[in-house]
Amino acid sequence: MIQILKMAFRDLGRNRRRSFFSALAVGVGLALLILMASVVEGEMGGAIENAIKLQSGHIQIRAATYDENKSSLKWEDLVANPDEIANQIATKFDQVKAATPRLYASGFLSSGNQSAGAKITGIDPLSPASDPYREGVINGNYLSPDDRDAVLIGKPMAEKLKLKVGDNVGLSLNTADGNVQEQTFIVKGIYTTNTYGFDSSTVFLPLAKAQALTRAENHASTIFILLKDTTMTDAVILALSVSSNLEIKSWKDLNSLFVEWEAMAQSYIGIFYMIILAITASVIINTLIMSVYERTREIGVLSAIGMRGNRILTLFLAESSMLAVGGVIIGLIVGVLSTLYFNVNGFYIGNMGLSGIVITDTIYAKLTMNNIINLTILTFVVTLLAGLYPAVMASRMQPVEALRAEK
Repeated sequence: MIQILKMAFRDLGRNRRRSFFSALAVGVGLALLILMASVVEGEMGGAIENAIKLQSGHIQIRAATYDENKSSLKWEDLVANPDEIANQIATKFDQVKAATPRLYASGFLSSGNQSAGAKITGIDPLSPASDPYREGVINGNYLSPDDRDAVLIGKPMAEKLKLKVGDNVGLSLNTADGNVQEQTFIVKGIYTTNTYGFDSSTVFLPLAKAQALTRAENHASTIFILLKDTTMTDAVILALSVSSNLEIKSWKDLNSLFVEWEAMAQSYIGIFYMIILAITASVIINTLIMSVYERTREIGVLSAIGMRGNRILTLFLAESSMLAVGGVIIGLIVGVLSTLYFNVNGFYIGNMGLSGIVITDTIYAKLTMNNIINLTILTFVVTLLAGLYPAVMASRMQPVEALRAEK
């Protein structure tokens, strides 16, 4: 076997440029696979993480009749005594990071001749679940629980309405009795979560003010629950007990569009994997077939002096193995370094115009050992299989015909 490896190494060295570029093709293919897998992993992981912390939580408790698409404010569609329920959940479960009531209403912001639709969200400013909004304040100040005439708006909304901190803005929203309530507020702060779709439509008020303005009184749209570990979601749901007029929703239920989009994205990324691997395999096949034709007389001599077909087959498979090893080493170095770069700097994609999916303006690659191992093995196997046809072709050559071949 050592002799076969020496011969294979020598044969590849005959045309070093061609061998190098063949291995480079394998390396570039593997590097692209690693980078693509890491970007998809980062995009999916980032999207679901943002969806959980910004708008769905890990779990929500709400009225069975509540329709989030309509942001209903009828008392029968809301959770009564939400503070009491939230406190019970927070003290009962160690896995719960935060349990807080939230109230949602639809409305409009207006400034001068400009207006924009908005999702009005009443929050407890002191809850850990509100940390992303507090940490995202870029101008002005964050809300306090006793604010009565202050709002927190997103950067895209401020730019659209040409608002700055301290400006007055009119807010009109629906109320629990079916009327429209209007009031002038002061822009206390401008925030960003680097998620255009969310920031351009979400306006925050203190929960108490939102309840008073919508006449919801001691009611909330949902109990928003954040856990310390996403994997504990099902266990906490099984342990929760609520009255018959309430229902429990997990983050998967609340992000069904994202789950469907993820499945579609995975199917498309699989097609890209196949295309890259097919191109890589074609390069290896072409390289080894050219090697077979260039060495036809040599193969004939080897056969004539007693080298069996299976050893010739092994010789060419050893060459493809060496190309695979070289390519894998190149691919791992380039793929890991490029992924680490985009893990720090990310891909800026801006506003993609997607609704229902919370994707940040910048996607960061996420490198996982599982992806590296699986893609490395896949690339190595495909390269070996690509070398199988030329190897079989060389092993089946008849000595007499091979020796008669022209140089």
